[in-house]
Amino acid sequence: MGQEPESLPIGIYLVATPIGNLEDFSNRQRRIIEACDLVACEDTRRTGRLFSRFSIKKPLISYHEHNESSRADQLVKRAAMGERVAVVSDAGTPGISDPAYRVVRAAVDRGVPVVPVPGPSAIMAALVASGLPTDRFVFEGFLPQKGERRWRRLRELLEEDRTVILFESPHRVVRLVEEIFNRSPSRSLVLARELTKLHEEFLRGTAAELAKKLEGKTIKGECVLLFGPKRMEK
Repeated sequence: MGQEPESLPIGIYLVATPIGNLEDFSNRQRRIIEACDLVACEDTRRTGRLFSRFSIKKPLISYHEHNESSRADQLVKRAAMGERVAVVSDAGTPGISDPAYRVVRAAVDRGVPVVPVPGPSAIMAALVASGLPTDRFVFEGFLPQKGERRWRRLRELLEEDRTVILFESPHRVVRLVEEIFNRSPSRSLVLARELTKLHEEFLRGTAAELAKKLEGKTIKGECVLLFGPKRMEK
């Protein structure tokens, strides 16, 4: 049996939200949010629309990369004074390429409980359905957009003996595939697009095959690009 809302302890609650399919919003996630006094979110309008779909009414406060440092201390102070604070991102799990680290660190330092409320994650969804090894993997997030730092980091990742998971914008993902093709044409690649949504798509093949499939195409939607360890090269 889960805790009843009225008995929810004070603390910071990291609540995952759907990455596309609203059916992935669990009863526990909803129950925790409804029991919290305040919800910190990246975009109050976007979170407001999600809550409206589920008839949830809660005070919202912005918590994003531009105010994360100052807001983290404010949120932890409110929790320390007896409030229950939920932290959500626009989609997925807070803290994974989205703000949450600083508020968690501040809460830990102050002895305020931090409670994960797990759920959807684009990283895990893409990995388990990719067909690439799942026993060892590394999540890199977004590569630097340009320059020597980008080339150097990509070269390092292509030497990995683990599956590599990257986020990339739809406007740059074709270029990223071409960059991998130029350095490692036989590397196994998987492009996961629009996960859990109506137009979910997995494109699989070597870097050479994927580069050919994507040539001249306009990619839309959220993208996760994965490539296999160096030992898998054909």
